[in-house]
Amino acid sequence: MSIFLYKLSRLAFRRRWAMVGFWVVLLVAGGVGAATLSGPTVNTLSIPGTESQAAQDLLAERFPESSTGGASARIVFESPAGTTLADPAIRQSVSELVSALGKDPEVAAVSDPYASGGVSPTGTIGYMQVSYTADSMDLPDSSKELLESAVHDASDSGLAVDVAGNVLMESSAESMGEVIGVAIAAVVLTVTFGSLVAAGLPLISALIGIGIAICTITIATGFIELGSSTTVLAMMLGLAVAIDYSLFIVSRYRSELRDGHDPEIAAGRAAGTAGSAVVFAGLTVLIALAGLFVVNIPFLTSMGLAAAFAVAVAVVISLTLLPATLGFAGSRVLSRSDRRLLASGGELTHRKQSEGAGSRWAKFVIRRRVPVLLASVLGLGLLAIPTFGINLSLASPPVPDTTAARATDRLSEGFGAGFSGPLMVVVDVADAADPAAALSGAQEKLGALPDVAAVTPPALNQAGDTAVITVVPSSGPETEATKALVADIREVAGSLTDETGATMSVTGQTALTIDVSDRLADALVPYLALVVGLAFILLMLVFRSILVPLKATLGFLLSIGATFGVLVAIFQWGWFAGILGIEGQTGSVVAMLPIFMIGIVFGLAMDYQVFLVTRMREAFVHGDGPDEAVVKGFDQGARVVTAAALIMIAVFAGFIFGGDAFIMQIGLGLSFAVLFDAFVIRMTVVPAVMSLLGSKAWWFPSWLDRLVPNVDVEGEQLTALLADSKESSEPTSDKLSV
Repeated sequence: MSIFLYKLSRLAFRRRWAMVGFWVVLLVAGGVGAATLSGPTVNTLSIPGTESQAAQDLLAERFPESSTGGASARIVFESPAGTTLADPAIRQSVSELVSALGKDPEVAAVSDPYASGGVSPTGTIGYMQVSYTADSMDLPDSSKELLESAVHDASDSGLAVDVAGNVLMESSAESMGEVIGVAIAAVVLTVTFGSLVAAGLPLISALIGIGIAICTITIATGFIELGSSTTVLAMMLGLAVAIDYSLFIVSRYRSELRDGHDPEIAAGRAAGTAGSAVVFAGLTVLIALAGLFVVNIPFLTSMGLAAAFAVAVAVVISLTLLPATLGFAGSRVLSRSDRRLLASGGELTHRKQSEGAGSRWAKFVIRRRVPVLLASVLGLGLLAIPTFGINLSLASPPVPDTTAARATDRLSEGFGAGFSGPLMVVVDVADAADPAAALSGAQEKLGALPDVAAVTPPALNQAGDTAVITVVPSSGPETEATKALVADIREVAGSLTDETGATMSVTGQTALTIDVSDRLADALVPYLALVVGLAFILLMLVFRSILVPLKATLGFLLSIGATFGVLVAIFQWGWFAGILGIEGQTGSVVAMLPIFMIGIVFGLAMDYQVFLVTRMREAFVHGDGPDEAVVKGFDQGARVVTAAALIMIAVFAGFIFGGDAFIMQIGLGLSFAVLFDAFVIRMTVVPAVMSLLGSKAWWFPSWLDRLVPNVDVEGEQLTALLADSKESSEPTSDKLSV
């Protein structure tokens, strides 16, 4: 591996114009393709093999006007003080609103609140449901304008009117977080390297790489269905890892220059050592993301594969485009003082180097390894405690002080807490001997269940073979009582089939959340087995050790537990909600976040494990004792790992503000995950454990050593080959030329 990457990097260095031209042409072609071949993204969520999905599919086939896939609006209105909705003038205003909305050709159905039970028991609050034929993304502006005009006219008559649903969703303002994240990354790189050129190269490579990846994903939307959050997540991960991977290689290149190597040789050696670590770090991320297919939720699979593609592009860019740009930069990646010393004929290798902060920190941890280890583990353990009370949901509360929030509050006031999470029961009477009796029996069975506030009469489709019954729970959608009600409905469905031949299934947002949670819970063990198992094997190949990969995995569990604890405290308990601007949006964690975070965080955690511990192994292989190897690994890698972690935190944090609930939570979660894993696990727990284990950390059974290939991440084979050929002083040697 190291020798191949050495040759590849030297080829890119020598053919730098051609290499840069290739990537620029690819970027331009991607931009043209994205502008001409892209298609719309989707917001729908499908979960194959679940009852709620089967019910939605049946509705889409037989009862499209009631399908949950199209755009919808729920218009909530309240009569003026001292009046009720039964007053003739107010009733006339409501009827005019129904009539105005019914004139829209895009409207499939509008419910009359007086005929459909849409008036509260107090008679002061009512609602009407509007269903559209098109998805909210494809709904024409004329339909939205007509809805706004009708609502405005009704408000002028004295009604207090608000709208919930996905028709008038207020799009979040364009976030500058990504730009701020890149700006912070630029500052960190400049401080780390002391050179604008060295700081600029990782940013240029990362921006070109993420541009190509995003353009490719955008082109893919014209041929396959991709979720609206797919591109954002791919950008988030791709940008962060691209900067980090380039950072590690540039840092190693500078180190090789200081050791007196020719720039071309320095680029080759950097790719053969740090580049090998980049490959295997990238592979762990790819395994974690691509492994999401075992969950069998297409939305998650597409997001995982898109993000994995962005990471793969980042790896290839760092091994090809970056060495080419190093060919243009030459020694200008060094600080000004280093370049002055070189210009005056001095040798950087003889320059007096003071002990770095990384070395001092490693020595402190080694001296206090037991208390430091206990404090770190206990601290993360305490942060992880809230995880045991995590509450998952697919829906996020509306933004406070918006029309959707006011509509939701009014519905809860007029109809009860469960009205915001109604259950849609689908009854298939195609095989029933007496369809009318079957529907009557279904309504009766549903009304007799506990925790039911209301059951609407069955609404039949035109063919008369499928009906929808809406069940309103007494409790809120996130409560255990409502979850129990869904289970009860599914239980009585069997008795209805036995008695009448009709089949009954339940869907809707609450049922969908329950099914997603069950699917994710069932998939968690095989997913962890796949991801952790493959990554363990990969790390075993990299480190030639059993205990080091085991330690890395246990450290990951600590950091992910603490991260989930923070997410629960913020998004469920509401801590720091005011600072983050999410007041009124707390109460639950997005249901798909845990398994998605596990995959991403595991991959990122192994990044720092590979980059930091490979430097320790490199020192150990070359004859240093266990503690000396830990100190030397920190001296050479801690500064760069710190910079890389700060860059990742800055990039991820940029997505906290201005995004939807899923992106906001994953941005915040990844920020804390990197903070915990880089600074607590890798920079504190790892040196403490490595010191405690001593030389046993590198134990590897001889029989296994003979079986598995030696991937030579630390570049030992490359070093030996260069020494044999005296390549380090002969940049055009034929033996290693490409």
